[in-house]
Amino acid sequence: MPVEDWVERQIRMAQERGDLDDLPGAGKPIPNRRGGTMEWVAQKLRGENADIAALLPPSLALPKEVADLPARLTKEQSEQRVREIVADLNARIAKAHREPQVGPPLRMGPVVVEEAVESWRAAR
Repeated sequence: MPVEDWVERQIRMAQERGDLDDLPGAGKPIPNRRGGTMEWVAQKLRGENADIAALLPPSLALPKEVADLPARLTKEQSEQRVREIVADLNARIAKAHREPQVGPPLRMGPVVVEEAVESWRAAR
């Protein structure tokens, strides 16, 4: 079944069940705000406390996460947890390098675990 047909079928079934009745904003147009549609989407995501970085390509999201890493690590109580966070970040950096690039190229390598741990210790 083509994807469009499947999507239309899912919508029709939801309508028949009444899942789409009485939704907030039903029958109203998307508010026209300055900045166009994308600005409205960004404001909506901020209002719902969504992680906007999740919408960025890895080549933009990962460097931001590395830059924010020291502040994030200062909130951690154990060295083991610090090492886990850095290992997870490094795994995602390695994955981004292995996969086809989306957006600008990723121009960074993994975080040095011992340096991150040492910074965490010094900040305590």
